[in-house]
Amino acid sequence: MAHDLPGWVAELTDPRRASTLDELADRLVPLAEHAIDVSRRLQALLNELNDPFKRDALYGRVDRLKTRAGEAMDEITAEIAASGAERVERIWSDWLERTLPADRAGDRARELRRRLEGEIVPELTRRQREVAEKVAGRTSAALEEATQTLLTRVEELAKAVTELIHGVLPMAREGLALASRISGLSTRARQSGRGPVPDDLREESTELSRTFDEAVARLELEWATLGARSATVRAALRAAEETAFSHVTQEMTDCVEELAPEHVRALQETEARAATLFEGLADE
Repeated sequence: MAHDLPGWVAELTDPRRASTLDELADRLVPLAEHAIDVSRRLQALLNELNDPFKRDALYGRVDRLKTRAGEAMDEITAEIAASGAERVERIWSDWLERTLPADRAGDRARELRRRLEGEIVPELTRRQREVAEKVAGRTSAALEEATQTLLTRVEELAKAVTELIHGVLPMAREGLALASRISGLSTRARQSGRGPVPDDLREESTELSRTFDEAVARLELEWATLGARSATVRAALRAAEETAFSHVTQEMTDCVEELAPEHVRALQETEARAATLFEGLADE
């Protein structure tokens, strides 16, 4: 679908259509502003492209990974502790159900609870702590490996981005230099008085207009391309960070699955020891 602009747009913005010096000066001003605009947009994109690779951003990325890994580890530790506390409470509830109402708040109940907390729970806590420490050890190793992989990928990407920036930066400067030339010609046109455009200024403005058309078309295309590359770089950095975190959490999951039988055995042995304790108190 065609999107043609009104005819007066070209009439008022093309220096080659100027018939007087004032018209030439007027038409050159927006060209200079356009060249400055696209150059600044390019420079802004280059800065945006470079920002994720600055020292603070790099430290922030590593800190986020460590924080997320720490939060995941805290959740696992809490789940391990909660499973033990739940089993202890279930043991206590089972005893209460088998006990006469009169005994549930008496000396026997208090003694049972004291011995349960003093003899059974500490051993369960110790074994839970061992499981948590094993998971933490595996997590720490996985985190170190994931961090190194993340840093390596960021470094590789930074090199590519640096090369890209060095290739595009001269183009942004080219646009500013072109804007300076156009502004200078506009100033000269105004200082030349009024009347028709002299042949030398017309020839120079015609040549400069062609240079402008070619340069700005190239700069606008580079700006659009650079915007797409900038989005790709941001996506790549995000993917690298998420992949690093997934590596850590997968190692956590594998470790928990490997240690699950040991943890279940600890819970079962706790319940068996509690049953023995209850029977001993019942015989007293």
